Amino acid sequence: MTDPKIDSSPLDSAVYAHSHGEAGYSPEHINLNENLGAKIKNPLAGIPRDTLLKNVADFAQEKGLLEDLPLLQKGALVAQDPTNYEDIDGEHALDDTEVEDLRNEVLHKWRHPKSLYITIITCSIGAAVQGWDQTGSNGANLSFPTVFGIGSKTNRDTLLVGLVNSAPYIGSALWDAGYLTLSWQQLFACRLLLGFGMGMKGSTVPIYAAENSPATIRGALVMTWQLWTAFGIFLGTCANLAIANTGKIAWRLQLGSAMLPAIPLLLGVFFCPESPRWYMKKNKYPQAFRSLLRLRNNPLQAARDLYYIHCQLEIEREIVGTSNYVTRFVQLFNIPRVRRATLASFVVMIGQQMCGINIIAFYSSTIFEESGFTAYHALWASFGFGLINFIFAFPALWTIDTFGRRSLLLFTFPNMAWSLLTAGLCALISKSLTAHLALVAMFVYIFAMFYSPGEGPVPFAYSAEVFPLSHREVGMGWAVATCLFWACVLTLFLPLMLAAMGATGVFCFYAGTNIIALVMIFLWVPETKQRTLEELDYIFAVPTRTHMRYQCTKALPYFINRWIYMRKDAVLEPLYTFDDASNDRDRINDMYENDRKRSERRAQDGSVIQIEKRKDNSDHDSDDRIQ
Repeated sequence: MTDPKIDSSPLDSAVYAHSHGEAGYSPEHINLNENLGAKIKNPLAGIPRDTLLKNVADFAQEKGLLEDLPLLQKGALVAQDPTNYEDIDGEHALDDTEVEDLRNEVLHKWRHPKSLYITIITCSIGAAVQGWDQTGSNGANLSFPTVFGIGSKTNRDTLLVGLVNSAPYIGSALWDAGYLTLSWQQLFACRLLLGFGMGMKGSTVPIYAAENSPATIRGALVMTWQLWTAFGIFLGTCANLAIANTGKIAWRLQLGSAMLPAIPLLLGVFFCPESPRWYMKKNKYPQAFRSLLRLRNNPLQAARDLYYIHCQLEIEREIVGTSNYVTRFVQLFNIPRVRRATLASFVVMIGQQMCGINIIAFYSSTIFEESGFTAYHALWASFGFGLINFIFAFPALWTIDTFGRRSLLLFTFPNMAWSLLTAGLCALISKSLTAHLALVAMFVYIFAMFYSPGEGPVPFAYSAEVFPLSHREVGMGWAVATCLFWACVLTLFLPLMLAAMGATGVFCFYAGTNIIALVMIFLWVPETKQRTLEELDYIFAVPTRTHMRYQCTKALPYFINRWIYMRKDAVLEPLYTFDDASNDRDRINDMYENDRKRSERRAQDGSVIQIEKRKDNSDHDSDDRIQ
């Protein structure tokens, strides 16, 4: 662990023409497989201005962007020193509109074009489809096993019910024809097809949202996947209740209702721009620039992001080289930088299954009925779970980019553990007492309150951002496959677990797996908040052993001293050394500090000019008197 870098303001150390004559220095090379110093570096920092402008000209010539060369050069200068763009002079000086839009990135980080929000809304509809797909079977579980003759308590029938419910995870299409089926085999086949669509959607939508979003609000925009998945779960529980008393076809309607949000999703996707990073991966830079123009407020921001992303991609190619899909999959495990991202995404994804949420999403009605609820009251209890799951997902819109992904997980997992443990103990109360039903439902709801702002939004948002562009598709596919495979295993065997262990045993089992997941997250999941997708290369270049040693020898003792012994003088030494501010507050403070120093420098320059003028006038008067 290196000491944190104490650096002066960029205005003191790297003012463009005022102090160094716009001469720079070669940037220090950081090994993206072994970033032992944990330094997060801007790849453009220190490049001499003339060299940088020539590099941009060569880039524009190669990529067919010569007509935008002046804008690209101006954007590169902004990317090189993001806090001092107002000091750029000469032909590349920024106009007032450009300066205002760049300042608004810090002061008003939610001010973005409609195209970006249309894209996120469309992604949100896809998430709602995902959630509704899950809860359609929740209510149908109360009746379809009996209809198909697999409703007995034998191991065979119990496994078959689990198999049908796990089918979407096995397939992980576009629609669920399960409501048209006449046997459990047909229902299984249709839900298997549904799983292919769920898998592709789960792999694609978070990546698409992450690649289109600016770094400062990427977590919040990508976490809309979970917010609207929760909303879809809530709508599914509403649909289950609304059609619960429609007779023998109730379960068919409960399964088929999930097709409704898929229609606006199908239409909305045609109004969304393609991912600029995907275009760049395919070497289609003019199209990438056009996409960025739709997704950013000012063309300067689009030019800045285009060139900055390009430079980071060039660095990525140094460690990846050329590859095909098969070799990229192998590289998930043998390239150190990519392997660390694979491990971290695996942990957060499997943590979603270890916390027990998908079991409740699929089987809450069954679990509530097992705890003594009637079938109809079990649907009402599931409705309450869906409502709480949706409402408590909203805080993560703010907390995921403010407190960070890792912090949310470390806070919510122990709380999910004790709430499930308490729910399991309350299930021991006699079913004849009202307290049994009330307390079991209450602690399941408390579990949902902690799940929704933590392990709910983080896994898909985190996995969508941690891989380099070259491996993002295959990496996210692996992460989603991990999540859905274990969801399949747990969904398949939960009916047997309920039969063998009862509700108390199941709740206590998942309380234990929450603690195991907490330890895994503590050791193996780095923080990624408010860094660009390309800067995460440096985060995941830090060796796993360095990260683990820091958590055990620095972070854990700090937590004990600060929050157990309540020592207010405890200080946590930072792990990463950033070239620029790492959070919103620091960015705002840096901006205002630079404004102050800029004003002082200009006032001083003005004083020098006035003194020289007074001296000239004095000399002139003296000459007149002499004459």
